[in-house]
Parts: sequence; structure tokens; C-alpha cells
Amino acid sequence: MSQRIFLVLFFVTCFVFSQEKNNNDFFVDANYFYGTILRHNKDISHLIKNHPDGYIIGFNKKTFGSQLWQQEYNYPDWGFSFLYHNPHYEILGENYGLYGHFNFYFFRRNLFLRVAQGLTYNTNPFDIDTNFKNNAYGSHILSSTYLMLNYNKQNIFKNFGVQAGITLMHYSNGNFTAPNSSTNTFTVNLGVQYSFEDEVAKNYISDASAENFSEPIKYNFVFRGGLNESDYLNLGQHPFFVVSAFVDKRLSYKNTLQIGTDFFYLPFLKKETEYLSIAFPSFGVKGDEDYKRVGVFAGHELRISDLAVVSQVGYYVYYPYDFEGRIYFRAGLKYYLTNKIFSAVTLKSHGAKVEGVEFGVGVRL
Repeated sequence: MSQRIFLVLFFVTCFVFSQEKNNNDFFVDANYFYGTILRHNKDISHLIKNHPDGYIIGFNKKTFGSQLWQQEYNYPDWGFSFLYHNPHYEILGENYGLYGHFNFYFFRRNLFLRVAQGLTYNTNPFDIDTNFKNNAYGSHILSSTYLMLNYNKQNIFKNFGVQAGITLMHYSNGNFTAPNSSTNTFTVNLGVQYSFEDEVAKNYISDASAENFSEPIKYNFVFRGGLNESDYLNLGQHPFFVVSAFVDKRLSYKNTLQIGTDFFYLPFLKKETEYLSIAFPSFGVKGDEDYKRVGVFAGHELRISDLAVVSQVGYYVYYPYDFEGRIYFRAGLKYYLTNKIFSAVTLKSHGAKVEGVEFGVGVRL
């Protein structure tokens, strides 16, 4: 059944786009994948029973250098994709995802890396009464990322082309609800594509330069917040807040370095310490430990037009309760609404252990 849906969606898309004569800078692709769920966490070993498969359908808009960021990144595509993932194990359920993505090209555009971020609907998440074995997904809605590295040969026959490669998929709810062991799936994929532009029609612009691009040191203030839950069940969801202050230096059009400090207000830790002090007195937790933290961090920001990919590593200098270690990581996306105001969605973790998804707004002065 899923294979029929896959074919119908792909060919209907080709037909619809082919009617739009002015949309000759689009192409669609469809990939079938087959692979395995990786054992990144021993807690999900009981969920890895069969080899998952599924398909990815992408809608892509080509760029030709009309903006500086397009030239700097070798004329990437941007677009949207739909992903169907079937682990062939009813406890895990099936995943249906929608994503935004970029395709970055290498080796004379014969190889591309797709970076995609979106949301997935899982059909059978954890339920204490009906599905207690699914400790990977604690909710129907999951955050999802997939990376696709494909050999790509366009316009082989009448605007049809082929592609093949590997894909890595990640599913997690960001500890919005427990449990949240998450999954990572490694697959091989094979696909076809249809372009609405003839090969001879490509005209790339290369008249701009960002070689001497730089900015002075800027001061940043960010307020982040969200909901998360302890890994111990039935302790409830709690709001958390993070206030950050940092300086950054934009070294080039693409690269910015950061250094700063975070203040964390984490009520879920308060509930966890109270619970442990009663349920597991041998752990040595008193129950009155401070649930606030202070950290220092260094980071990097990769700018893609008004969008930025953020990566940071931090260390807690105030750490009253031992939870997953002193080192923490933050990764995510920022969008510059203006030169001074930005929004952000980031994922904070301790290694492979996610603590929460942070939604933020900030100012850069």
C-alpha cells in the first residue's frame, strides 16, 4: 500500500508542476530507502526487531546566484520534503514527517548533501496502559532531522534523472514528554528525479564577492523557554527558562564565533530531586538541592542568508545537582528578523541525552 502511495504522489507531483510553465527552476525527487535502527542506547535494544524502509519525496527550488548567499554556497536548492518511515514493528508505530531542507552540491554538482529539519507524526507512542514498551517515543509529535548524501545525475532522459546514496534519520520529542530514548536510522536509498528546466538553460551568476566581509564585536542577549519532563515517569511537565548573554565576532560572510554565559531555571530538576530523596534514599539526594544552574559556553554560527545554524558547547560553573554531567551542548537554528532581532529554536543536550527544546528571541547590538 505504501509503495502505491509513493508512486502516486511522485507522478501526480510531476504532472502538476509540468503544467506550470513559469516554474522551470523546480525539480522533484523520490527515494526509496532500506536500513537499520542504530543501537545508540541500550534502552532501545528491545525495539530493534526488523529492518525499516520507506520513502522520501522532495520538492526543490534551484538557485542561480541572484543573492550573495547562493553564490557562497555553490548555488544550493531549497525546498520541502515528505518522509514515510516504517520500522516493521508495531510497538514503534510508523512515522510521517514534513521537512524544510537545503541541498548543498559538491564535485561539479554530481554529489549533494541534503540537510532537513521538520516534524513527524508517530502512530503508536508510549502509553502506560497500551504501549508501555515504546520508550523511544513519548508523544505523537516528534522533532526530526535527516541527512541525505546522494550521487546525483540529472537530465539523463527527457528531464528524468537518478540519485542514490545514504540517509541518516533522527526522531526525538526533545524530552517534551517522557520517555524519550529517541531513535537513529541509517539507510541506503535509491531514487529518481524530474526537472522542469532543461540542462542547457542554466545560467549561474557569479558577480559578487564576500572575501572581505567582517563585522565588529556584537553584544547578544537571548531569552529562551520551553517545557520538559524528568525521565522518571509521572513527575509532570514543567516550564523552564534560560537567559543568555554573549559576544560574537563575525569573521566572514559564513562564520561567526561566540563566547558567553547561560543562566538556567529548571523546575523539573526540583521535582526529580524531591522524588529521588524519597524513592531512592541510597542515591544520597537530599531533595532540597538548588535546581538552577550557571554555565559558560563557546560557539559557532554558520550563516545562510537570514538563517543561521548554531552550535555551542558549555560547562556548568554552578552545578549543585549532578544531572548528566557538567558539559552541555546546544544546536539549532536562528532566523534574523532584522539585523538586530532574531528568533531561535535550539536543542540542549548532554551528549546523546536531550534535556529540552528551547524556543527563544534575542537582540544583537
